[in-house]
Amino acid sequence: MSASTASGTGWYKGRVKAVPSGDSLVIMALTSNRPGPPPEKTITLASLIAPRLARRGGVDEPFAWDSREYLRKLCIGKEVTFRVEYAVPSIGREFGSVYLGGDKNVAMLVVSEGWAKVREQGQQKGEASPFLAELLRLEEQAKQQGVGRWSKVPGAAEASIRNLPPSAIGDPSNLDAMGLLAANKGSPMQGIVEQVRDGSTVRVYLLPDFQFVQVFVAGIQAPSMGRRAAAETVVETDLTSDEQNGDASAEPRAALTSAQRLAASSTASSEVSPDPFGPEAKYFTEVRCLNREVRIVLEGVDKFSNLIGSVYYPEGDTAKDLALELVENGLAKYVEWSANMMEDDTKRRLKSAELQAKKARLRMWANYVPPATNSKAIRDQNFTGKVVEVVSGDCIVVADDSIPYGSPLAERRVNLSSIRCPKMGNPRRDEKPTAYAREAREFLRTRLVGKQVSVQMEYSRKVPMADGAPAASADSRVMDFGSVFLLSPIKGDGDEVSAANASAAGSQQPGLNVAELVVGRGFGTVIRHRDFEERSNYYDALLAAESRAISGKKGIHSAKDPPVMHIQDLTMASAKKARDFLPFLNRGRIPAIVEYVLSGHRFKLLIPKETCSIAFSFSGVRCPGREEPYSDEAIALMRRKIMQRDVVVEVETVDRTGTFLGSLWESKTNVAVTLLEAGLAKLQTSFGSDRIPDAHLLEQAELSAKRKKLKIWESYVEGEEVSNGPATVENKQKELLQVVVTEILGGGKFYVQTVGDQRVSAIQKQLASLTIQEAPVIGAFNPKKGDIVLAQFSMDNSWNRAMIVNAPRGGVQSPNDNFEVFYIDYGNQEEVPYSQLRPLDPSLSASPGLAQLCSLAFLKVPSLDDEFGTEAAQFLSEQTMGSSLQFNAMIEERDVSGGKVKGKGTGTVLIVTLVAEKSDLSINAAMLQEGLARLEKRKRWESKDRKSVIDNLENFQKEAKTGRRGIWQYGDVDSDDDEDLPTLAAAAAKKTGAGRR
Repeated sequence: MSASTASGTGWYKGRVKAVPSGDSLVIMALTSNRPGPPPEKTITLASLIAPRLARRGGVDEPFAWDSREYLRKLCIGKEVTFRVEYAVPSIGREFGSVYLGGDKNVAMLVVSEGWAKVREQGQQKGEASPFLAELLRLEEQAKQQGVGRWSKVPGAAEASIRNLPPSAIGDPSNLDAMGLLAANKGSPMQGIVEQVRDGSTVRVYLLPDFQFVQVFVAGIQAPSMGRRAAAETVVETDLTSDEQNGDASAEPRAALTSAQRLAASSTASSEVSPDPFGPEAKYFTEVRCLNREVRIVLEGVDKFSNLIGSVYYPEGDTAKDLALELVENGLAKYVEWSANMMEDDTKRRLKSAELQAKKARLRMWANYVPPATNSKAIRDQNFTGKVVEVVSGDCIVVADDSIPYGSPLAERRVNLSSIRCPKMGNPRRDEKPTAYAREAREFLRTRLVGKQVSVQMEYSRKVPMADGAPAASADSRVMDFGSVFLLSPIKGDGDEVSAANASAAGSQQPGLNVAELVVGRGFGTVIRHRDFEERSNYYDALLAAESRAISGKKGIHSAKDPPVMHIQDLTMASAKKARDFLPFLNRGRIPAIVEYVLSGHRFKLLIPKETCSIAFSFSGVRCPGREEPYSDEAIALMRRKIMQRDVVVEVETVDRTGTFLGSLWESKTNVAVTLLEAGLAKLQTSFGSDRIPDAHLLEQAELSAKRKKLKIWESYVEGEEVSNGPATVENKQKELLQVVVTEILGGGKFYVQTVGDQRVSAIQKQLASLTIQEAPVIGAFNPKKGDIVLAQFSMDNSWNRAMIVNAPRGGVQSPNDNFEVFYIDYGNQEEVPYSQLRPLDPSLSASPGLAQLCSLAFLKVPSLDDEFGTEAAQFLSEQTMGSSLQFNAMIEERDVSGGKVKGKGTGTVLIVTLVAEKSDLSINAAMLQEGLARLEKRKRWESKDRKSVIDNLENFQKEAKTGRRGIWQYGDVDSDDDEDLPTLAAAAAKKTGAGRR
């Protein structure tokens, strides 16, 4: 034993390991230069005699238990400084002085509290405490105060004697182990550990009845301590002078009586040495539990009536599981038979702890040789990406964010670690999905496809390609396994999500564990791995989720079979059978699910409503064929865009191979447009576009890709092909103005300002330089209808040029009299009080207004008084009003028939096609598409350009009719009559309140 020297020769430091009685301590060294447990020494407090605890068949002396408890609570586990004052070889005991905290004499504390008496008579010279006089003084003081054993309360001495049951006084046969278990099964019992037989066996006083029981720690077994000689139980080691000086070669000196040596020699032949790490395991338990207050949870009783239980000891503010701590430190092994008495979570923790100890080769596992396994850990291969496909309930395909989508390595197949879901089967082998296989895949599809996930790759495993073949054979493949975490929350998943969130919070996961969700819903089971077989890093959470699913009888754990869906696969049927299905599918837009991307423009679709799968291809759109440039990119784009997504299709016809043709939308986006815009597809010039709902969008998308020379158009030279773009955009002969919209009227009318008009900036500078005078005196300024004045706009308090449209009758009588004014530079109109009007300098009032009245070409838009008139004006406002929105206004016609309308000036009304700068879709077409306008009546004689434009616009009107949008919601409206467009006066009489720029 190596001890630290305190102040003065013979003083050492140590830690109190045990307190056998009220006047003795077992002190162990703080450090040791030898392997194994450190040396220890039993010290009896010099010159003290404490009451003795009951021995076999006896009873306590009065206050014996209270005396021991005082010293135990005072010193157990504490660091002390001690010195041997004298020894009595005849009894093999050493007496000394012990200090707690450096300055508290333990003997004095015990005596002052009245828990021991001072022995003065009959001591030989040198066999007394150096503090005897002070101890005697403190004893006299305790007697006077009546504390401790000197209590003056009548009957106190008798009451302090414990009424010990037979198990505590040497007759354990009378202990009813089964009765004790039945009364306390699963309930924590308080106790004090009196002895540690080995690392996993303790003897405990159960409080408050003092049943003395031996408890085998459940779920584990520590190395044996062997069969020991009777005398060995009282062997005490001494501190040699060599050890005091740090000599590691020094051996401890046995301090035995002659009788003890004789007994030891007579039983030596029957002694069995401890197993490796047996003493270390025992020491581990002793320093944590011996003479400590512990919690015992009885788990069961074995066939020999031995109690099996869990032991929890205090460490700070927490309670530690002794079994788990021993296993984690490689000082005990997991034992299945007693672990089966425990809860599943506790069993899993012990099993996992043993596996980690084996991997780390801790202590008793130092020479452990792991069994052969076909799994191999994967390290440093974590990535994030978007889920492209759900193959089954336990396998997904993720597009790695760090790799461009066209690369063949961009998509990675990830099998979920440590779980197994029902098999989907193989249609080519006529294998049907097993029960809950479709449900498991659908569960993941609706939650994962298109979502961002984080993937932690964990291990790979070789699996045979054929049943019965060895995994290591040449006919095998490698599967990669990992944990997948959904980064965005899922609504409506109930307990599974709550449990996953709790799990994520406890283990710092990056999101919801997908495998945990699957298992928790009952769509999979957790694989029971063999030792040293790689597994999920979140294996315990998976087992807990499975336990919840079993108790809740969910999915495969329920007694019910899932509903069977019979899907008719038309992709494998004849073309004739496919044509027979056409009437059921040619019924407008129907929901579908993209099951597989066969090529960039051809897909396998599931139609749930008709319970069939079909081959589907875009009408009039074709991607490069196999082995052609950009074929793989087109497939990759479609996999990312629509693979396993919920889509809407409109079937038009079926071709001679049994493939259905039509249009497909995902999130209201025509997917063919996406292909054309990316330059990965071409329009079929021989295809009639009149039956394609979004033909104009397809043409514009292809034209955009050609301009940018994307992908298949990289060598395109403009003019080599006939353009399919709309004539309204490409006709260079028509006058084009760049404008901003300043005010919306009803009936498709609106005001604009021309971008870049020098007059706008000039007038704004002049207005900004004006000094606004106080409100004029009534009578001094009398504006009349038609006058140009300065008016303060109510929405931003700015001063602008305005025309008086209406004035109060009888002239101005009050500053609050209102004038109706029209802001000639913006086109909006409001009522303004007299106090917000000012006269305007003639140089400013003479310049014409900057607001230009326009009307949408080719359309009849409902007026504000008509049904959907307000909606039409609101939609036009939302599409055009904004400080950063600029438009190209293509002048189709000029209406010169208009005169003065409410004093808003004379001039030509421009009939225009309005197109946003960064869009190929005109506002005119958007109004038709939303069902908020209809085409004007065709003229008997039309130019080729006009006919082409109206033909294009008719496609948008057909789309609105088919979708029953806006004015078409109740079917076709009345046929066009010969009435003119709403008059300018009627339109201008209303305003939308949208404000101005």
